[in-house]
Amino acid sequence: MDRRSFLSNLGLGLGASFALTFHAQAVQWLSPGSAPINNGNLRTDSARVFDLSIASADPTPTGVVLWTHIADAAVRAGEALYVQVASDTAFNSLVLEARVGPEDITAQRDYTVKIDLDGQLAPGSVYYYRFIYDSTVSRTGRCRTAPAAGASLSRLKLGLLTCQDYTNGYYGALAHVARDESLDFVLHLGDFIYETAGDPRFQSLPFADRTMILPSGGTVSMGLADYRFIYRTYRSDPNLQAAMERHTWIMVPDDHETANDCYWDYARDTLGAPDHPYTKDAQYGNSPALLRQLKLDSQRAWVEYVPARVVVNESATHPHDYLRVYRNQSFGSFLDLYLIENRTYRTAHPCGEADVLQRYVPLGCTNLNNPDHTLLGKTQRDWLVSGLTNSKATWKLLGNQTYMGRLSLTFLGNQIVPFNVDAWDGFAAERTLISQALREAKVKNFVVVTGDLHTYMASHAKADYGNLNPLDTSNYIGVEFMTPSITSANIGDQLGPKLTVEQRQLLLQGLSEATVKLNNPHIQMFDSIRHGYSTLELKSSYCEWVAYSVNKDVNDANATRTCIARYRKAMSLPWLLPMSTSGY
Repeated sequence: MDRRSFLSNLGLGLGASFALTFHAQAVQWLSPGSAPINNGNLRTDSARVFDLSIASADPTPTGVVLWTHIADAAVRAGEALYVQVASDTAFNSLVLEARVGPEDITAQRDYTVKIDLDGQLAPGSVYYYRFIYDSTVSRTGRCRTAPAAGASLSRLKLGLLTCQDYTNGYYGALAHVARDESLDFVLHLGDFIYETAGDPRFQSLPFADRTMILPSGGTVSMGLADYRFIYRTYRSDPNLQAAMERHTWIMVPDDHETANDCYWDYARDTLGAPDHPYTKDAQYGNSPALLRQLKLDSQRAWVEYVPARVVVNESATHPHDYLRVYRNQSFGSFLDLYLIENRTYRTAHPCGEADVLQRYVPLGCTNLNNPDHTLLGKTQRDWLVSGLTNSKATWKLLGNQTYMGRLSLTFLGNQIVPFNVDAWDGFAAERTLISQALREAKVKNFVVVTGDLHTYMASHAKADYGNLNPLDTSNYIGVEFMTPSITSANIGDQLGPKLTVEQRQLLLQGLSEATVKLNNPHIQMFDSIRHGYSTLELKSSYCEWVAYSVNKDVNDANATRTCIARYRKAMSLPWLLPMSTSGY
């Protein structure tokens, strides 16, 4: 079997000969209070050194991943970095101190630092942390560990985020997230960055102070230097910094961390990027080598700038060997969270790589149910199905990037044409396989949270979307909540430039909530006009999703927040119930 066949069948080419490691710096653990730090004589101009502030991520019962970045101009030869963790904001009650040597603060990692505290902290606890470098102290961060294995919980609340195009608006929504003391953790479902800095298809650059000039001089990332620059630009935003300082995040990538609507071209063993210059511009010749390196560069920048406890093989030269993002996290016996990665192993779009009539609204396409098409790859899919069907947790939560349900024009339950085959509608056979496995295993309390489409959505997850009988409870396998874009252009904004005025009007009519619900009765709420974020609270007898709208066009941390929807799913019933938004 050749390499391409091996990867296609396996879905993940992690050779046994590779040493797989978590991409974190080596640290020297110190006895609390023993670090050579004069706490009374520290400089507090933190942005001079810690220009992108700090963050925590991926909680375990005994730790989190801490992250920071040292400004290039602040790097000092031979200077070590220290981290302090305490149970109080004044750092009078130190829990641990650690040292990162100067040999691990390097340009090779773009002066990013990640420290894994797993095994160092107590379960279900809140801590405060800070970094110290060159006698300068960072801002103080707050982190939270996961509950102990097997612990019983009565509630857990997540902030849900996605799609934060820096050029298309301001992060007032993230300022609200930062101030929300009811959140336990924040789950970001991808498109943390956009690889473009002025793509005319969906970036009109309405705000002069949010424009970016990439090192390559173009409007799309051409490699590592561009990706790193984009991450640094996004992470310079004060509202994003505040949200990452105050909460422990859990993150997965989608397509824009690499290239729009990307996939894996198994026939050529390289990245598929239908809109990227390496694919479209004749001067690059659709080069497999350039596209493969682009994927590697995007993975490397993500690993550097996104704190996550993922598997990295730094010696690898193939993207399938370099990084494994998909993983699961448990929160006591209450919640098992499964995080998938939907771009690295997926096959090409089923109906072609053009925009309208191929990737979107593919009229006449007969390839939608091809069992050879995969969004996850076999290895990841088997891992997911096994995890969900064997989980003993009260709640099973899938962190998913693209809409898993059906979004189509239909007639009497029969699909006429799907709207977007870059989502799970383009991989219907694999979706059915997963849904049937969940139904056969009688998995209870299954919830999907989704981003990507820049839309608020609450819907039932079904084994058979053609079955319109609302009383057939065996057809309901769970619920799905889509969190909206924080700033990124909505559906009409994205497709509008490609259409005539008449076509755009028809599109907007077709995407009205009434029309969407008429064609897709499993969808209970749909809004592709506003921007913001949402929350998901899991309780002992129900889960509740609350959707908030925040004006992205206002550069104000106190931008008005409006609750536009609230839905509850009781354990005892298969249906979503709309709830009052009063007081929210």
